[in-house]
Amino acid sequence: MSQNRAFQEASMPLFPEMDEAVVVVPPSGKVPSYLADHRKRLRTRFMEGGAAAMPDYELLELVLFRAIPRQDVKPLARRLLDTFGDFNRVVTAPQARLLTIQGVGGAVVQELKIVEAAAQRMMRAKVMHTAVLSSWDALVDYCHTAMAHRETEQFRILFLDRKNVLIADEEQARGTVDHVPVYPREVVKRALELNASALILVHNHPSGDPTPSEADIIITGQIQDAAQVLGVTLHDHLIIGKERELSFRASGYL
Repeated sequence: MSQNRAFQEASMPLFPEMDEAVVVVPPSGKVPSYLADHRKRLRTRFMEGGAAAMPDYELLELVLFRAIPRQDVKPLARRLLDTFGDFNRVVTAPQARLLTIQGVGGAVVQELKIVEAAAQRMMRAKVMHTAVLSSWDALVDYCHTAMAHRETEQFRILFLDRKNVLIADEEQARGTVDHVPVYPREVVKRALELNASALILVHNHPSGDPTPSEADIIITGQIQDAAQVLGVTLHDHLIIGKERELSFRASGYL
């Protein structure tokens, strides 16, 4: 592999199979002192001040350090932010789109997706096996973390028991930028399989505007009717936008 190529990504030894990147490595094999000092300063600032003390591009640099150990990652961090908009959108961007960005390979994608999975798992842990109606803010935060920055629609169902404790959180379907196929029969069938007594429907609007479409209102009514026949309660349908959410219950649609 030539050392004259302009840019290459390399993974840390933990992921040797991901070493498809192009890194400019000095003959000594050591990280240049100015890069080492820069990375040390960023890590120190993060440990002393936390993420709130850092702009998005610096937080993204910290994530990229593992994937690209011997090169300045600031240009790539800025390129990712210019393309996707902010840290959240970078981390949740589809793999296929990430790989179209110059300098991004499998190791970078893997690091970003580890961050995404960790964030979602932490938020999910706050609501699983809890009475969600009494911890509504935590539920909404989880839904925003999982869905607000996705570029296509995703439809999730939260299944609750008789005490309104969340017993399952499942993705029912994925769709396009403005449509996701949902089948009321399948929703109710799954509720019966889980012995669920109640449901909360959740889907996102990639446009950022959580205002329900006519199709959203119709399918919600169909699911509610099908669920009622079998004694399953539909508590709410949340539409997650970029900055805010809409509750069917609070907005008078249910």
